[in-house]
Amino acid sequence: MTTKQPDWEAIERAYRAGSLSVRAIAENNGVTEGAVRKRAKKEGWTRDLASQVKTAARDKLVRGTVRTPSTQPRTDAEIIEEASDQAASVVLAHRTGLANWRSIADKLSVALAEMDVSEENLGDFSRALNAGVDAQLKVIKGERQAYGLDSEEGNKTVDDLAALMDELSKDA
Repeated sequence: MTTKQPDWEAIERAYRAGSLSVRAIAENNGVTEGAVRKRAKKEGWTRDLASQVKTAARDKLVRGTVRTPSTQPRTDAEIIEEASDQAASVVLAHRTGLANWRSIADKLSVALAEMDVSEENLGDFSRALNAGVDAQLKVIKGERQAYGLDSEEGNKTVDDLAALMDELSKDA
């Protein structure tokens, strides 16, 4: 029985791109993590393209276009292109998922706003309100990350909003 030889060129590209952990690279290519580390050390591979991949992915997200590569990359620019395509695809998928969660959180908000609160359902209302506030804050945080809006000032705004919503839910 013959065993398939690892594609060390592909492994090196993934290693240099720096987008995946060494463990993930090994799993994706059917080799051990130790084998990847040993080969990288032996051949002097460096994870030198990670910041360039991140920058290229961010640029693609701004443009809103992601292309599928048709050939195996060989140059640094091609490695960056391939890895940034993958990173941009992940972020775009996150944005789609977050839009779905926003819709769900909005439905809960509307249902709670229309709900008649009485002594009998106050406990259920309070739990649903707390869950809704928590869901809304998580969606906001996720959207800020997925759209690259995170900043010290932006995080402070989310924290302030969280504190305010916590305070309001105590009165409910």
